[in-house]
Amino acid sequence: MPKMKKILLLLVLPLALAGCTSSVINLTPSRLTRNSDGTYHVEAEWRSREATIRTPSFKPWVMVGFEKYPMTPELVVSNRWESFIPVPADQSLVRYRYKFDFYRNAMSKPTEDSKLSPEFRLEIVDKPAGGK
Repeated sequence: MPKMKKILLLLVLPLALAGCTSSVINLTPSRLTRNSDGTYHVEAEWRSREATIRTPSFKPWVMVGFEKYPMTPELVVSNRWESFIPVPADQSLVRYRYKFDFYRNAMSKPTEDSKLSPEFRLEIVDKPAGGK
């Protein structure tokens, strides 16, 4: 009988853990038109069903190479964060990712944790000649 309990536990454990995930969703288009000030709006959404995360402790960032740019919450929609990243005029492609630093409830005291998104690409395209 103990062997059956172990097998049952192994089958049920992945189902239980599947409901406890967090994800970062990129809401930024993959192409933007080049603008005069060289900064571009990026936006991400945080989705989580993890009860141990202390949401007020969020410190989200946009990471471009080794540079980190702070994100601010959107005023209208909850769980969405935005920032502006610089892209030099001679560059037409930038790779970036999001990082959410936060605290998680633990037995003795809250512990630091973070979630790093996959890498995303933003292509900067020039306006067509004569276009508006």
